[in-house]
Amino acid sequence: MDTRFPFVDWFRNSSPYINAHRGRTFVILIEGEAIAEGRGEQLIQDLALLHTLGVRLVVVLGIRPQVNEALETAGVTPTRHDGRWVANDVVMHHVERVAAEQRLWLESRLSLGLPNSPLHGVEMTVVSGNLVMAKPLGVRDGVDFARSGEVRRVRDTAINGLLGQGSLVLLPPLGYSSTGEVFDLDAAEVAQKVATALQADKLILLGAACGLVDERGQLQRQLTPDEAHRWRGDAAPGDEMPRHLKAASAAARRGVARTHLLSWRDHDALLAELFTRDGVGTMISRHHYEQLRAAQVADVGGLLELLEPLEQRGMLVPRSRERLEYEIDDYVVIERDGMVIGCAALHGFAQAAMGELACVAVHVDYRGGLRGDLLLEEVERRARQQGLDALFALTTHTAHWFYEHGFRVAQLADLPPLKRDMYNHARQSKVLVKSLR
Repeated sequence: MDTRFPFVDWFRNSSPYINAHRGRTFVILIEGEAIAEGRGEQLIQDLALLHTLGVRLVVVLGIRPQVNEALETAGVTPTRHDGRWVANDVVMHHVERVAAEQRLWLESRLSLGLPNSPLHGVEMTVVSGNLVMAKPLGVRDGVDFARSGEVRRVRDTAINGLLGQGSLVLLPPLGYSSTGEVFDLDAAEVAQKVATALQADKLILLGAACGLVDERGQLQRQLTPDEAHRWRGDAAPGDEMPRHLKAASAAARRGVARTHLLSWRDHDALLAELFTRDGVGTMISRHHYEQLRAAQVADVGGLLELLEPLEQRGMLVPRSRERLEYEIDDYVVIERDGMVIGCAALHGFAQAAMGELACVAVHVDYRGGLRGDLLLEEVERRARQQGLDALFALTTHTAHWFYEHGFRVAQLADLPPLKRDMYNHARQSKVLVKSLR
C-alpha cells in the first residue's frame, strides 16, 4: 500500500531494530577526517538519536589529520616508521593539544540543547578520562618510538559504570601509564580493545570507504575474520582500511558479535546500517549474517509469513501451522538477521526410494541470487544421505526453473503410490523428476 509519507513505512520497518538495540553497547570510531571534512554535526545528531533510543555509546575520536595540520603549521616533520609517527616530546605537545581541542569541541556540540537544534530536549552527559591504560611501543626495527604506545588495559568496569549511569563515554586516542606518562595511540586499536573488553554488541568503524569493494566494484556485505584478513593485501602500513580490517577482525575473533565498516561520507550510513535489514556497509562477524540451516519449531511463524503470499497466488498448496510444526524436520531455511527469507522441504518416500522437493520459496526482496540453488543443493544432499535415488516435484508456475536444474517431465504413474493417490487433479500440477544417481 502506497503512503503519502514514505518515512512512516521506514519507521515501521525499523521498529524491530529499535527494540533490539535498546540497552546494547556500541563502540563507534569516528576518524578525524570526518570532523575535518565537516561531517561532525550530522554524526553528532545521529549519536544523540542513538542515545535517546537507549543505546549505550562509547565514541573513539581519531585526530590524525588535525595533528598533521598542527605539525605542518609548526614546521615540525615527524619521523615515521611502519605507519606510525615517532611521538617525541615536540610531537606529543601537539597531539595532546589537538586531542583536548577535539574532545572539548565534541563535548560542547553534544551539550547543545537550543530549541532550533536537533538536540533540543536531549540531555547527554559526556564523560572522558583515564580509561585506557597504555605502554610504550619501545624500540622496533632499531627505531625508538618514544611516546608512541599501544593499549595495555581498558578500565572496563569504570566504563560500564559510566554507561550504566546513562553517560556517553568519549575516548581520544591517548593512553596513560602507571608512571603518569601520556602515550599517543592508534584510534582503531583503541576502539577494538575497548569493544573487546566490554564485549560490546557492535564495533562500528567510520572511515572514508563505504566498506570492502571487490575488483568488479561490488560491495562485500559480509565476511568472516579470516576472509577479511585476506583483503588486507599489500597496502601501505598505516593506511586506513588495513587498520580498520585488523581492528574489526580482531574484535570479531574476541567475542564482539558484529563489526561494521562504514563511510562517514555517506550521511545516512550509520542509521541505515543499524535500522535496515541489509545495511549499507561491510559487516565482519564470526557467524554468518545469512545462513542456511535446518528449520526449527521457532521458525514456523516466519515460514507462514514467507509462504502466505505464494499460497494466495496459487503457487503453493496452503499449509497450516499444525502441519508445518508436524513436518518441521523436513524443512531447511535461509535466515537473514533473524528473518526467514527462503525455505524448502524434503518429504521422503523410502519404499519408493524417492523424495519430494516441496515448498521451495524465496522472499520477493531476495530473489535473483543463488538462494534457490542453495536450497536445492541442500535438499539433494539430504536426499542422498537418506539413500534416495530421485527427487520429484509438483509445480504449476515454475516448471522452467526445475528444467534448468536437471528435472524432466514425468507422468503421474512415476510418483510413489501414496503421493499418486493424494494428487490433486484440480490443480493440474506438472510432475517433474530428477535422478540423484
